[in-house]
Amino acid sequence: MSATTAVEMPEIGATGLTPKEVVQRIESGQSNAVKTSTSRSVQDIVRANVFTLFNGIIFAAMVLVLITGSWRDAVFGFVIIINTGIGIVTELRAKRTLDKLSILVASEFLVHRDGKDVEVSHNEIVLDDLLWIRAGEQVPADGQIIQTWGLELDESMLTGESRTVRHKVGEQVYSGATAVSGMALVKVNAVGSHSYAATLTAQAKVYKKTVSDLNKGINTILKFMTFLVVPLCILLILSQIHTVGGWGTALSTGEWRQAVVSAVAGVVGMIPEGLVLLTSLNFAVAAMRLARHNTLVQELESVETLARVDALNLDKTGTITDGGIAFNRLVMLDSANAAAEQAATQALYDCCNEEQPNGTGQAVLAGLKAQGHGPGQVASRVPFSSSRKWSAVRRPDAGSSAATGREGNETWYMGAPEVIVAALDGDYSDVLRQVNDYADDGNRVLLIARYDGPDDPLHTGRSPQTASSAKPGESDGPRLEAQARPVALVLCSERIRPDAARTLAWFREQGVRCRVISGDNPVTVGAIARKVRLTGDREPVAMDARTLPEDVDELARVLENVDVLGRVLPAQKRAIVQALHTQNHVVAMTGDGVNDALAIKEADLGIAMGNAAPATKAVAQVVLVDSKFSHLPDVVARGRQVMANMERVASLFLVKTVYSALISLGVVLTQIPYPYLPRHITYIGALTIGMPAFILALAPNTRRYMPGFLKRVVAFALPGGIATALSVLLAAWVLPPVMGWNVTGDAADLSALRATSAIILFAMGVFVLARVARPLNGWRGVLVAVFAAAGVIGAFVPFVANFFALILPTGATMVATLIALAGSALIFALCLWLAPLVRGLTGKLSRRH
Repeated sequence: MSATTAVEMPEIGATGLTPKEVVQRIESGQSNAVKTSTSRSVQDIVRANVFTLFNGIIFAAMVLVLITGSWRDAVFGFVIIINTGIGIVTELRAKRTLDKLSILVASEFLVHRDGKDVEVSHNEIVLDDLLWIRAGEQVPADGQIIQTWGLELDESMLTGESRTVRHKVGEQVYSGATAVSGMALVKVNAVGSHSYAATLTAQAKVYKKTVSDLNKGINTILKFMTFLVVPLCILLILSQIHTVGGWGTALSTGEWRQAVVSAVAGVVGMIPEGLVLLTSLNFAVAAMRLARHNTLVQELESVETLARVDALNLDKTGTITDGGIAFNRLVMLDSANAAAEQAATQALYDCCNEEQPNGTGQAVLAGLKAQGHGPGQVASRVPFSSSRKWSAVRRPDAGSSAATGREGNETWYMGAPEVIVAALDGDYSDVLRQVNDYADDGNRVLLIARYDGPDDPLHTGRSPQTASSAKPGESDGPRLEAQARPVALVLCSERIRPDAARTLAWFREQGVRCRVISGDNPVTVGAIARKVRLTGDREPVAMDARTLPEDVDELARVLENVDVLGRVLPAQKRAIVQALHTQNHVVAMTGDGVNDALAIKEADLGIAMGNAAPATKAVAQVVLVDSKFSHLPDVVARGRQVMANMERVASLFLVKTVYSALISLGVVLTQIPYPYLPRHITYIGALTIGMPAFILALAPNTRRYMPGFLKRVVAFALPGGIATALSVLLAAWVLPPVMGWNVTGDAADLSALRATSAIILFAMGVFVLARVARPLNGWRGVLVAVFAAAGVIGAFVPFVANFFALILPTGATMVATLIALAGSALIFALCLWLAPLVRGLTGKLSRRH
């Protein structure tokens, strides 16, 4: 607690809490301290990335190989470290960035204790404190107003309502609101976790993992492989033991170790470990690219969700508008000359040029200053008050200014049109019609009126301190002269972000349905939606959320025909997201206030602005650090690129899974030696799957992702996988008797078979790569040609050929290999031709049943 403040505050009768009472409340936990968590803990991040099904399978296989003592063949286990490390490092970077964003400036607040005003920190405020709320301060705790000096609050963070609110004595104010003008003395009645904002935040604190269709599909494959791997691994070991002469020979010669290694290598080939690694890499690369554009991705999987979004709910304030007010123009009501317009403009400036102008007054002053206007001479002034709804100025009299005598009799009023017009003599219904027309177009409208007369309607015997709280009709207070006449309308509006219209147009082109959900008046929100062309050439349909049905299914039906919703409560925002989910929409929600936190948490993808409340950033998967709405197209496009390309390369990896499983099954059933070495699959997989997949995964692609990843990938991979397995197995079964090879007793013959099988496997890999990379015009065709050439050239490099056991066939073996390759190409073409026919037949059968 600091010493008594030097700032002089109004005298009040209450003494406030004594030091002893403050200590008692702190000891009983009635202080404003609250534990906040802005993101997942380090422990949660590590646990989520380490304990995965994929890591479990690879780790078990690695341990089995290490038991044999062949540690070189266990190198595949490093993929666990790489894959896990990428996930942990990326999420920790996101956490660190978010935590930095969430640190609030440590402010001091003024409380009245023991008859003195003292400054204390946010956490030192206690229950029943007498708290001063001053312009520019954020309300730190809930309380009831004891006295007010024109306090005006911005409660948009809590309610979504962008208009400022004037509160009276006895009314409640809530933590999270910001004082924009005036001052009040408040008795604190809720602190810490019991405050309104904290209570709302608590509902959004439970961590919700992003559902990844891609990871879900990969995990389905891994679960299936788990059931297949264990029995197949045992059977492979037994078959390889049999090929070396049985258990006795295997144990006496140590061949059992090689049998185990071969079996595990076959099993690991079935697991798309490269796909899991490439998925993590692509998510990480996308997150890092977005970070360079001031977009923070908190969860890697949320990159995928970006690709699936087809419904985007936008919070108006802070997203389409920047939360500020802009002065648009002055509209003269009668055909007037330049001098009359200049006089009205000067009067407008002087009326707003108070000691503490509100948000609208500040916007008007900023706009007029930019046009070169400045303050004029004012003889007397009545500042704006919420009770009167108007302010006024009177020119100096002729004797004290260089102006004309007529000018000395001018009194100018500025305020709410309906209030001023109601006090005037005459029929000004046409003026009110103009006001309503401008208001329907999204403007905040003020009226300027002028009174010419010798008497001073602003004269009052009150002190300046009490003038602003005077009530209409009091004999000694300022009055609105009935003989005044309307002169001009002042048009202000919320500042629309300059990139809003362009960003919304991009979403329309991409088939994403955008809706504006706001706490503001639906007419105002609808007018802003019209200005930014939310629905293109079509007029946006606006609706008051107070008339929405509570039933979720009925709400979903209503939402299909609504573009703009106003007066929306925080709970309704969440209900709107739930209703869209019932129609199978993938929903993204943007926001910056505490009132948006529940809906952001409920959405498939929560997007928070960088200036959002800490609670809102904590539950969002994506944070736009610089709060620019224009980053969203890049965010969505990046997600679409990752998902569309990952679906393409997943097919490439799954082909390897299919043929590895089928070849292993064929080996077990026919008791033949494994037709290729683990080194062969490493070499071929790198050139036809691993490296090309990484390049393909980074290619531009803006196709919107549709659900059904696993079904499409499997349908694509099965023909290629079956064709490859048939080609290799047929070569292993047919070539030995034709060529006279003794593959179980002669190492040279076995090497010749494995060399031929490796060539067939490589050729089939190139065929599959060419199919995945289509269309082959441009760089994609070059990609396939380069890796095909690299595979062939590598066989002629002595070091590469020796390391990977690559043998070039000669003589009769060359002829047999060429014939086998021709047969493989024929099998590949046949499988591709049969695949759609089989899918069509199975589709008809499923529809019949």
